[in-house]
Formats: sequence, C-alpha cells, structure tokens
Amino acid sequence: MLKGKHILVATGAKPAKLNIPGEEYVITSDQFLELDYFPEKIVFIGGGYISFEFAHIAARADAKKITILHRNNKPLGHFDPDLVSQLIQSTRDLGIDILLQTEVKEIVRSSNGGFAVNAFYTGENGNRTTEEHILEADIVVHGAGRVPDVETLDLEAAGIEYDKKKGIKVNEFMQSISNPAVFGAGDVVVGTGGPQLTPVAIYDGKIVASNLLNGNHIKPNYRVVPSVVFTIPPLASVGLQESVAKEQGLHFKTNFENNTSGWYTSRRIGEKYSGFKVLVEQRQGNATATNSGDRDDYDSNDGCILGAHLLGTHAEEIINIFALSIKLGLNTKDIKDTLFSYPTKSYDIGYML
Repeated sequence: MLKGKHILVATGAKPAKLNIPGEEYVITSDQFLELDYFPEKIVFIGGGYISFEFAHIAARADAKKITILHRNNKPLGHFDPDLVSQLIQSTRDLGIDILLQTEVKEIVRSSNGGFAVNAFYTGENGNRTTEEHILEADIVVHGAGRVPDVETLDLEAAGIEYDKKKGIKVNEFMQSISNPAVFGAGDVVVGTGGPQLTPVAIYDGKIVASNLLNGNHIKPNYRVVPSVVFTIPPLASVGLQESVAKEQGLHFKTNFENNTSGWYTSRRIGEKYSGFKVLVEQRQGNATATNSGDRDDYDSNDGCILGAHLLGTHAEEIINIFALSIKLGLNTKDIKDTLFSYPTKSYDIGYML
C-alpha cells in the first residue's frame, strides 16, 4: 500500500476496442515491432499514423501484399487533405492497397494458420453495401485509434471523473476536476489536454511536476504543436488547417503548391511527391472601403503564419521552423529577410511565403 499527498495518473493510451468477431487475432503496434519474422501479407485496420508508417516499413522490407482499410474517405484526418491525397498516391505507388470507406466485419482464422479479413464497402453515405472484400493475411495490425488506458484503474473509487473515450477530466492546471489530490498527464487526459504525441506527454509531465512542487501556477498551451507522419516522404503539419481557419472567420491567403517535384531540392534527389500549403494572415490595411470584410482591405505582404503543411523530404525538420515562427509571431517579412543555407529544404521556405 503506497500513500502520498498527490497521485499522478500517466498511464497513456491503448488500442481502442474494435468490437468485431475475431478481434483477438489482431496485434498491436508494439507486437508488430517485436515480431520474430516478417510476414508476407499484412492487413492494417485504420488509416492513421500507425498504419501508414508501418505499411511503408513493410513495403521496403519486401512484404508481398499490404492493405490499409479505413472506414471513411479521410485517412490521416489531422493533416491537410490535399497533401494527404498526394501521400496516398505515393503509398499506392509502393504497391500498398488503400481501401477507403471500407469497414472490417470479422476476422477468421484460416486452415493454413493465416487469417481471412472480411470487410465491406460502406458507400458514399456511410451505409453498408453488398460489396465485400475478403483479404488473406499472415497478420492483422490494429491502427484504428487509441483510447485512454483507464479501464483497470477503478477511478470511481477515488471520485475521479473521466470519460472512457476522452480520458480523465482535468482543469487548466492538469488537476482532476473532482479530486484535487490527483493530476493527469499525457494521453490519459487526451480529451481535455493536447494531442496524443510523445512531446506533448513530456510537456504535460513537466507542467504537472512544477504545479505539484510549487502550487498551481502553470497552464499548458497547445496552440503550436507540430505533428508528423514518418512515411517516405514524411507529411508534417503545424497550426491551423485551412478548413478550421475558414470556420473561425479569419482573413488569410493560402499559398499552395500541390507538386514541387520540379523544385531543385526535390529534383536533385528524384523526389516524385512533394508539396506545401501555408496559411498567411491578412492584416487590415489603410483602405477606406466601408466593408472591412472585403479582401481588398487586407494586406498579406507581412502577415503572420497561421498554419503550415508540408510533404517531402525533411518535412519533419522544416515544420519545426514554422512552429517556432508561429509561436514567436514572426511575420513573413521577418522570415524572408533571413538568410538560410543553400541548397537546403529550409531555403525553400522563402518560396512558400
């Protein structure tokens, strides 16, 4: 029996329940990394980070048949859809099948020791159709999302309010809203905290440690959190997506190039798929028009960056420069006036603004 003035819950997340017959045959991402042999036929359930990253690993390790099944038509939903479309094409070029709007019905063990994955196409309206797929697999990998790992903690006994899908409910200091002796950090408070990412969990831990030692005085800020899908090429994002910026009624311009394979930095390494989308704030100028919503009243020459989305080699590094720019409120002139080394991917930032 351990006693303490405070308790920190940082149990992370676990794969979500699939609630399908044969779910017991599905392996986790951890188990995939611990395989003693490499299978030839792999089915990934879900179109998120895990499925895309591991599918790219499998393709380059000479797996013969790789399939990603995703239940709607928007895989990698936290990333820019235009660049995701490019990554999907790049992934298919590797020989990886991506079946969208396809939901798994059941998994059956075959007589040869493998598995048969029965799935159906859901159609444009999301309803089940008669079109079915039966896929043979040596292994089936869970990539269909994660939920806070709270099921076995008996949180009710301590009066800790939580949601099974969203996690422990905490206040702005990462402290339980129902039991002040308890704090939470990382994926276990994903519903009211930051996204499910390693640096966010580390950041949360530092916030909680400081608040535990010195009293509640620091609040986490998740406004600028870069995120990357480590495929080849990688896909990276930070700040607002275009759709979110529109929903918020912000004035901005979109600098978008769907295919920069002709740029020198891509061409010199034979990179077929690369692109970017950068959202730049449009500041209201000195125009005399009465309608402040008129785009002509806004100056986009030196606005701040609202969001950046990159596809291509070293995107996982370049996105950090955009993250720093957003955090510090640098305007595009500040960045364009900075001399970057050449020829590097960082040098291309000026052309994106």
